Amino acid sequence: MKIAVAVTGASGSIYAYQLLKKLEQMQDQVSEVSIVWSDNAKTVWKEELNNNAYENFPFKVWEKNNFYAPFASGSSDYKALIICPCSMGTLGRIAGGISDNLTTRAADVMLKERRKLICVIREMPYNLIHINNMKTVTEAGGIICPASPSFYHKPQNMEEATQTVVDRIINLTGLNANGYKWGG
Repeated sequence: MKIAVAVTGASGSIYAYQLLKKLEQMQDQVSEVSIVWSDNAKTVWKEELNNNAYENFPFKVWEKNNFYAPFASGSSDYKALIICPCSMGTLGRIAGGISDNLTTRAADVMLKERRKLICVIREMPYNLIHINNMKTVTEAGGIICPASPSFYHKPQNMEEATQTVVDRIINLTGLNANGYKWGG
C-alpha cells in the first residue's frame, strides 16, 4: 500500500515520529511512503522532541506547494493520507474545501476518491468551530482520530502510551500494526 503522511505544526510531534518509525518497519505491508511538512512542523518537532530525526527517514519528501506529488491526483494509487498531527487550521481548510497547499489538496483527493483520510487531531478543548469541522470531514468520509492514548496495557512511559494511538492510526488505514488489542 502507498501512504502519504502530512505533518503539521500542531503539538504532538511524538505521534508523527512514532508513526514514521513504525511505517519504516512495515515494508512487508507498505510499498511507499511520502511525506509533506507544513511550515511549522519541523520547528515544533525540534521544540518537542529536541532532535532533527525527521531528516533520517528513508521516505520521499514533497514540498508543501508541489502539486506534482502523485497523491495530489486522484489518478495515483495512494490509498491513504494520514495527517499527524493535524492542526485545527488544517482541519478547517479541509472542511471548507480549501486546497491551498499539498496537504489540503491531498485531503480533498482522498475524500473525492473515497480513500482513507485520517486526521490525527491534537487539540483541547474543542470549540464549536472545531466540532463542526470534525463533523463536516467525517460526513465527507474522513476519519477523525484524536491523539488520545489508551491505558489498558498499563504503559510504563510516554512512548508506550502514545504508541497505542499510532497503532490505531495504522489499523485505520487497513494495515495491521500488530499492537495491543483489548482482550488479546
